[in-house]
Order: sequence, then C-alpha cells, then structure tokens
Amino acid sequence: MKKIISLMLSFVLISSANAFAVSIDDINSVISDTEKYLYDNSKTPTVSSIGGEWLIMGLSRNYGDIPVGYYENYYNNVVNYVKECGGVLHNKKYTEYSRVIIALTSIGKDPKNVGGYNLLLPLGDFEKTTWQGINGAIWALIALDCGQYDMPYNADAQIHATREMYVEKIINSQLDDGGWSLLGSGESDVDVTAMALQALSNYTDNSEVSNCVNKAISFLSASQNKNGGYSSWGTENSESCAQVIVALCELGISPLDERFEKNGKNLADNLMSYYTIGDGFKHTYDGDGSNQMATEQCFYSLVSLKRFMNGDNSLYDMSDVRNISQDEINVIKNSLQFVMMNLILLRK
Repeated sequence: MKKIISLMLSFVLISSANAFAVSIDDINSVISDTEKYLYDNSKTPTVSSIGGEWLIMGLSRNYGDIPVGYYENYYNNVVNYVKECGGVLHNKKYTEYSRVIIALTSIGKDPKNVGGYNLLLPLGDFEKTTWQGINGAIWALIALDCGQYDMPYNADAQIHATREMYVEKIINSQLDDGGWSLLGSGESDVDVTAMALQALSNYTDNSEVSNCVNKAISFLSASQNKNGGYSSWGTENSESCAQVIVALCELGISPLDERFEKNGKNLADNLMSYYTIGDGFKHTYDGDGSNQMATEQCFYSLVSLKRFMNGDNSLYDMSDVRNISQDEINVIKNSLQFVMMNLILLRK
C-alpha cells in the first residue's frame, strides 16, 4: 500500500515539478555527480559512520554504476573487522550493530552470519540497545525492518526486546511540541525527530503511532526556516534537511508538500543550495568545501527522493534487494562475450 501511495504521489510531484526552482532532471544530475564524487573519494569503505555504512547504503540503493567488487570489498572488510573484535562491535553503543545491519542488507548480505557472528542478536537485548536512549530504539527498529528480520532471541538479555517495546520507547519519548530530542528532554531536535519518524513509518496503522506522527509532522513544518531548510543545535545545516526528506519519503509524503514550502522554497531547493558541482555537499552555507558526512547524508536523501518519485521501494524497504556476486557478473559477461563471438562468426 505504501508503494501504491508513493507512486500516486509521484505523479503529482512530476506534474507540479515546474513550479519549483529545482527540477527532477536537476535531482538526477546531482545524484549522478555526487555518486561519482563519493566513489572517487572513498575507495576503501570500512566499518565507520563516515566512509562506511551510510556511503554503502546510499550507493547501493541508487543502483548506479558502482562495480560489484566495491561492495564485495566492503563486505570482506566488515567480516575481518567483526572477527577481529570477536563479534562485539561496541559494549555500549548498539547503534553500531544497527548501522552495519542496514548496510549489509542494502547489498544483499546476511547480517545473521558475518564471519560466524549474528549481528542481529544484540538487538534482542532491550536494556543494552536502549542504553543510548531513544537513538538505540530508533535504529534498532530501522535495522530490523529494513530486511524484515525476525526479532532475535538473546538468551543473555535480562529484558527480551520486541518491536512493540521499541515503538513504545519512541512514542513515550515524544515531547509536548511533537518532536523528539536525543536526551529525551529539553528542546526538540529536527534530526532526531526525522529519524524517529523514519523508525515509526511502518507502524502508522497503530492509532497511537499515527497521532505521534501527525504531531511530529506539524512540528517539522513549523520548525522550517524561511529558506525551506532547518537548523539543529542553533546551526542551519544540510543534514537536518536531508533527514526530513528521508522521513517524509518513508511515510509516503511528498517532500514537495505545501506544508514544507516556505517563501517559495521547498526541501529540495534548500538541499541543493549546499551542493557544489564535482565537490559534493557542504555542512553549512559558509562551510569551507565539501563535508564527507554531509555529502553522504544528502546523497542518500536524494536517492530516497528519487525512489519516491519513481514509485520504487523506499530507502529503508530493502525487500527489493538481491545479492549479485562477482561470480554471477563474470558469468553474465562471459555469456555476452560468447553471444557476441557467435554473432561475429555468423556474419563471416
């Protein structure tokens, strides 16, 4: 149903594209240019929040011209890393597991067996996963849902996690203004709110979740700056805008929705204002050149928007992923060479 709604909305998006400064062709062009920039500047992706999982996830979900061997090299690096640390990616920050699970799922690899270790297993421990607070719950849900994985049973856990527990943790942490914050108190933060919506997007059939989502959408609309962007921790930046775009696409809401247009500028317009041809995205308007973290997040947010416009599975709905190994690619290439050779012989 989400895909059908997304497809219907994409027709609205396409028909109204000329009303905005940024066109669909612009978006596709920026995606292609940024993909090349990321690939050229990140030849050895490994387990890392920068130059690692978000890079791999964005590139793989774009289905661009990245060689299969690139993803195989990343996977081999992950296997070696996991073996070296004995399957313990971190003693406290369980978002490390979630991040790697998302990346592996995006390239068709099984996170249940990485060098002999099940990376899903830690997410079955509710207390340890939520030690980080709401962030742990958010990314655990996204990781579990991106591959439609069963909730793992962790025999060592004192409190065995369920999806419902993670959902409850998130909705109970919502602040009065409709947003969320990393600490669960104080002022709501745009980035955390957008990520919470990404996690809750598969549970809106629940009326309590739906009410939370509607309040959060109102908060994000009201928090938008006059130029169509967002500030986090007092700084206007590209990543906040990127996360809101992903959240709306996951919810089946067009990022060009009128609720997210201010003074004739929408989210896509704002995001593009941080972009430089051939040099990725800046973190802030006055930033000095490309920022790797900003470029990775802005890139996968545009991939999310592109998938939304095309009516494809959303960024985090990876049920459309199939692992194509290098051996399979070689077979295909050899088969094509065989066909071409025979065509040449037939012409003689």
